[in-house]
Amino acid sequence: MRLPRFLSPYKRNHRRGKSVNLGLQGGGAHGAFTWGVLDVLLEQNRLSFDGVSGASAGAINAVALAAGLLENGADGARAKLAAVWGAIAATVPASLMPVPGLPNETMLGLVTRVVSPYQFNPFDYDPLRDILTRTIDFAGLQRHCPVHLHIAATDVADGRPRVFATAEITREVVLASTCLPHLRQAVRIGERHYWDGGYSANPPILPLVFDRAAADTLIVLVDPTEDLALPTSASAITRRIGRLAFHAPLRREIELVERWRELAGDGFTLGSRRLKRLRQHRFHLIEAGDAMVGLAPVSKLVPERRMLEGLREAGRTAAQAWVDRHTDALGARSTVDLAARFL
Repeated sequence: MRLPRFLSPYKRNHRRGKSVNLGLQGGGAHGAFTWGVLDVLLEQNRLSFDGVSGASAGAINAVALAAGLLENGADGARAKLAAVWGAIAATVPASLMPVPGLPNETMLGLVTRVVSPYQFNPFDYDPLRDILTRTIDFAGLQRHCPVHLHIAATDVADGRPRVFATAEITREVVLASTCLPHLRQAVRIGERHYWDGGYSANPPILPLVFDRAAADTLIVLVDPTEDLALPTSASAITRRIGRLAFHAPLRREIELVERWRELAGDGFTLGSRRLKRLRQHRFHLIEAGDAMVGLAPVSKLVPERRMLEGLREAGRTAAQAWVDRHTDALGARSTVDLAARFL
């Protein structure tokens, strides 16, 4: 059968193979680790992607992946990710460089402790806006996206997650998903204002389970889920609180998944079709782990090229290890026990 002309190279060339969903966590500049993970996954001829969810830097990776697939299949996606992260690396302002004598602080970080972005950035300048405009064809994604996107942002008014689906995703949606409230003005979409999606869904996984055909979901985590070192300084305590806040949404969704699985096992029948999908869904995990050891917390805000390239290589290494060990499990079994790992 002849395929429709509008199908992307990705859909024309990857209609077979093991299909997997991707849940991409945010993490600022540390999201370059996920760039490396995706780079390796795109090299695998046996894999295809169904749903891709993301928040913050995960949202950037998700739309870059989709836009590249649309343009030129897997090769296009690898090129697009490299172009986006290369552009990000080229836009490091002096205000984001570490302050001499205070390696864990930036001048902008010091300023934001006393003034808001509505004061120090009244014109709402954001270099990411220009990068997205130049690199991502959002109109094309809305019409012919080769994967199903789910991008999270946090409603400023009530703190609820808003997960935007493919046809809704614009440049402003990605800017909303990446909007750190102490650095950027809230992004208005319709009648609502939004902040970083990491506060409410990081990444969203329930849409991947209930709304997508693929029964395997690979979660890519950038931030460590556990740190046994007790924070005692004011700055360390603030950083730990931030990390816990960004992990809390994922833990809540995993808790829901496990609770609903228990109900399905107990013979609960309301919505039995959805519960059956949930019970049969398989989960997989790639974590940055040791790749983040030695990186100052402020480095999340400083996309210095050498660090980004190092994280990309770390992501490639982690992904290749996962592929070598677990690719055969796709379609057959989970390779991570979410309850044991997170609850």
